[in-house]
Amino acid sequence: MTAATAAGGPGVAIAAPRKKELSPRGKIVAFAIMCVGMFIALLDIQIVSASLRDIGGGLSAGTDETAWVQTSYLIAEIIVIPLSGWLARVMSTRWLFAVSAAGFTLTSLLCGWAWDIQSMIAFRALQGFLGGSMIPMVFTSAFAFFAGPRVVVAAATVGALSSLAPTLGPTVGGWITDHYSWHWLFFINLVPGLFVTIAVPLMVRIDEPDWSLLKGADYPGMLLMAIFLGCLEYTLEEGPRWDWLDDDTIRLTAWISAIAGVAFIVRSLTYANPVVDLRALKSRNFALGCLFSFITGIGIFATIYLTPLFLGRVRGFSALDIGLTVFSTGLFQVSAIPLYTILAKRVDLRWLMMVGLTGFALSMWNFTPITHDWGWRELLLPQAFRGFSQQFAVAPIVTLTLGGLPPARLKQASGLFNLMRNLGGAIGIAVCGTILNDRTNLHFERLAEHLTPASDPMRALVARVAASDVATLGGDALRGQEAALKQLWTLAYREAQTMAYADAFLVILVCFVIATLLVPAMRKVGPPKGPSADAH
Repeated sequence: MTAATAAGGPGVAIAAPRKKELSPRGKIVAFAIMCVGMFIALLDIQIVSASLRDIGGGLSAGTDETAWVQTSYLIAEIIVIPLSGWLARVMSTRWLFAVSAAGFTLTSLLCGWAWDIQSMIAFRALQGFLGGSMIPMVFTSAFAFFAGPRVVVAAATVGALSSLAPTLGPTVGGWITDHYSWHWLFFINLVPGLFVTIAVPLMVRIDEPDWSLLKGADYPGMLLMAIFLGCLEYTLEEGPRWDWLDDDTIRLTAWISAIAGVAFIVRSLTYANPVVDLRALKSRNFALGCLFSFITGIGIFATIYLTPLFLGRVRGFSALDIGLTVFSTGLFQVSAIPLYTILAKRVDLRWLMMVGLTGFALSMWNFTPITHDWGWRELLLPQAFRGFSQQFAVAPIVTLTLGGLPPARLKQASGLFNLMRNLGGAIGIAVCGTILNDRTNLHFERLAEHLTPASDPMRALVARVAASDVATLGGDALRGQEAALKQLWTLAYREAQTMAYADAFLVILVCFVIATLLVPAMRKVGPPKGPSADAH
């Protein structure tokens, strides 16, 4: 007699209660709801980038203070993303996502109500910390909800949104600021955020909470990771502005980050249950995938940083004009999704990724002839290449990197994978900022060497401009000469800046060439054939 029949009488077996599975349509709806949450969290990284001047003016803050509106969000988000895997195991994917969406929505409201720059920075940090967990959980949910060919479509969707949202950020932000006010950059999150907060607990069923994990958790590792990533992000964000290690604060944060980083790595490799699974890097595909995620982070975030900056500083475009100019990247990426989805079911994903990385490199090559009068027409082709290539570069990386991992390691590994993309973006922006500073000075000095009285074109230009200025200034020849020389300095500096932007795009190109050459080292990964995670 079995235990079941003994308990329930002869011939009566009591089956253990089974958790109700989602229907295929229910999985699609639940996944779509989670994608909305991820999209608004990613959109907010760059939604303020084209409107920082308006925010600073509204809060009576200087340029250095206003930059922290973006920096504080990035620091907080980069800390919480690798924690998300452990938090999801403790709280369950459903409840962590709901709490994250609720916190993001509330802090968005507070950001819109900010009364000074200090309150804005504090609320933005909370917004990044509370909302950041939504990003990696969508990546793991794609593999939890779907199996077989459907996971290719899900991974393509996640890859598209993860690169599309930051790309659209300046466009959306510029349009909102121009037509309404900067407050609506944050109020726009309220409706979708509230929808996600309510819908996720009703629709998402992937796993169950395990509060026992709170005992014996790697709290020292969490602290070391927070110090390491927080100080590293601060160093990368503020370094170009304060001349790197020449500044005492930057030097201190760099040292703290390095020491905490080494201690965190040692701790993660020696502790039985680390907060971040660095041992997953033993998998060749995962290690290479993290590297590719890092490089695509450089490409996506650095180009989003460089293009609006060029249009604002060199061309003098408004927030809306900047947004409309970079919008074409998003359009071409969206147009690539159907083609990628069809090809991904028939072609080895490694070769599709190689096409995407090569196309991104070509787009950077098309950026390098940039001149001071480039506008939307001249930027259309390189941005088209970039947008189309982003889809083919990012989506295969998701499948090839996470698709081969066992479900037990997927959550923590996803946090590391997403961290690498954001870290690549932070380092890419910092390096590009340094290139702009250093190479602008170098190009200006080289141009100045040729701007001497021995140069006939320069003498002719100064004479012509001086004559015009003398007439404008009522016959004052001395002031006219000074005005002409000042205009000459402005022209030379503008050209030096433009050449520095070309140098930055060239560095990004080199990164993508290296990534392209490494693609054959990845192993082929087929779509997972096992049951989805919500089936147990």
